[in-house]
Amino acid sequence: MKIMKNNVKQTGGALGVLRAFKLMGRAGCGLLLAAMGCMVVASGCKKEGQLAAGSPGTSAAVAGRKLVTNATLPTRAEALVAMQVYNNTFYNQYGTYGPSYKAYYWKDQNHTGRMDFWTQAEAIETLIDAYNINPNVDLKNKISYLYNGMRDGYGLTWESNIYNDDIIWGSLMCVRAYAITNDGGMLDMAKNNFAIVWNRAYDTALGGGLWWTTAKQTKNACVNAPAIICAMKLYAATGDASYQTKAKLLMDWMVATLYTSSGEVKGAINAAGTITEGSRSYTQGTFIGACDALRLQYPAVNYAAMANNVMNYSKNNMCQTPGGILLDEYDTADTQGFKGIFARWACIYVHSAGLQSTYGSWLDANATQAWSIRNSSGQMWGKWATRTPDGTILNAFETTPGVAMVNGIYWYR
Repeated sequence: MKIMKNNVKQTGGALGVLRAFKLMGRAGCGLLLAAMGCMVVASGCKKEGQLAAGSPGTSAAVAGRKLVTNATLPTRAEALVAMQVYNNTFYNQYGTYGPSYKAYYWKDQNHTGRMDFWTQAEAIETLIDAYNINPNVDLKNKISYLYNGMRDGYGLTWESNIYNDDIIWGSLMCVRAYAITNDGGMLDMAKNNFAIVWNRAYDTALGGGLWWTTAKQTKNACVNAPAIICAMKLYAATGDASYQTKAKLLMDWMVATLYTSSGEVKGAINAAGTITEGSRSYTQGTFIGACDALRLQYPAVNYAAMANNVMNYSKNNMCQTPGGILLDEYDTADTQGFKGIFARWACIYVHSAGLQSTYGSWLDANATQAWSIRNSSGQMWGKWATRTPDGTILNAFETTPGVAMVNGIYWYR
């Protein structure tokens, strides 16, 4: 992931009519959205160098914005609608792939090209989330077709990409998709690309950990935490204990280097040993996911306590008010979808650890707020304190957090 390289320009102009809904048709989905109360209520990677070491993992303050107070929690059926709205705006099936089909997500509503590599992978993860909550043939097929689109667009291995975190995001997507489809090609893609990163990025400099890029200037949470989750999923899929060993090596390094007793997960450390980034929602979320992946394998370490510490920091320090709505992260196009990654791993952890009574109401409130600010087409951008505009061209990454959040709560509900 790289900010300068992957910047997506947002332009003004009238919002075009939503493409015909593939599942229900435009009219049918419009009726369904209306029946579900889709009238919106008006409301008054990046990685390196984005944040100073001591700054909180939030973007600009949102003082003065008015939260919706009469919104209701989205239902499971409405969570599916959120995914269908997203697909009917950005999903593009563009041809055959052997006996199957291939597809990708457009990067914006103008359909100016496919999403960048790592954001494409995260959009597919959002689709995987939705399938896990509302399993159906259409979503399962789309997962396979989008995977085919990744193969078609980028090949089977991605060593030409200098960003190790990009490759790990793609590998994690593949191994999660494999758990749904049992497609051995997905598992091979995850294994082979994880190996590329491990072989070129892991060393004992700075005590261990993976380098962010092939330039080996910083070791970042955004590659190490997802790599832990990916390794543990590869272990579950293959039974190869070397993946668990690698996950534990990375976690030991993260705990010693980037995790803090306050619950903040620092973003990066440079080759000189200086912390160069503070926390962001996606690094907090993936660290929680990493703790969750390891906590049952290593009960003596008490990774659950660490995950709770990071959840508490996120709840108390990365919201508009303590325990409130997660802050916007609109520094660049690469940051706009970070909250969706947090939502994914936080909700899965709350489910697997049985912590709904501790964190459920907070996460529910975020889902309720995200759902309440959708626009007349049913879309939710990443600024959850403000109604999603009808007259702005939205990009595909900034509209993933709401979909991930409203689906994520149904892991534990």
